[in-house]
Amino acid sequence: MLAHWLTTVLATFVGLLPIVNPFSTAVVFLALTARLSEPERRRQAALACLYATGVLWVFLFAGALIMRFFGISIPSLRIAGGLIVARIGFAMLAPSDADGATATAPRTDIAFTPLAMPMLSGPGSIAVTIGMAAGAKSAWEHLAIAAGIALVVAVSWGVLRSARAVKGFLGEQGIDALTRIMGFLLVCIGVQFIGIGVIDVVSNERVLGAILEALARVRGGA
Repeated sequence: MLAHWLTTVLATFVGLLPIVNPFSTAVVFLALTARLSEPERRRQAALACLYATGVLWVFLFAGALIMRFFGISIPSLRIAGGLIVARIGFAMLAPSDADGATATAPRTDIAFTPLAMPMLSGPGSIAVTIGMAAGAKSAWEHLAIAAGIALVVAVSWGVLRSARAVKGFLGEQGIDALTRIMGFLLVCIGVQFIGIGVIDVVSNERVLGAILEALARVRGGA
């Protein structure tokens, strides 16, 4: 029993960690929090990990129900996440200092968006979590998956905390360049999310069926 439980925890950890990919999030975290004080940076990292855990746990225990209730599909999550990531990326590409807000602190709390969602607990992580929940056959397996998620987030927290060591090495000019580079990459990631979501929607059997029926009617009328 214990061996199976630990195996499920390890399988969740191994399957989810590459999707969460805290190392790419750490670079974004560094760019977005470059001008924050150390206590505030730690607070943002801790909150982001708490939010990400909460999001994944909610989808673990009630994900299928939530998706069915609101009629949300995984492609829709991908498109929405892509729009959010692209918006943050554009803001990082062309930062505005008109009111001086960006010189001292971010205008909004970044712990939930974009760090927790969609970076740490994005569409891919949610899809994997829902898939694991569907394969769980008992409450113990659900708890094992929840423990695996907590372990992944704990690793993510450690990675985000260690990102501060890079700040002293890069300096202000390096941080500014990194912010713009990461902004461009975030726009690319957002566009990729949107593209994959659109492809998933278009390749859906019902959508393809509707397109084929419409083409058949057009040909028949011609």
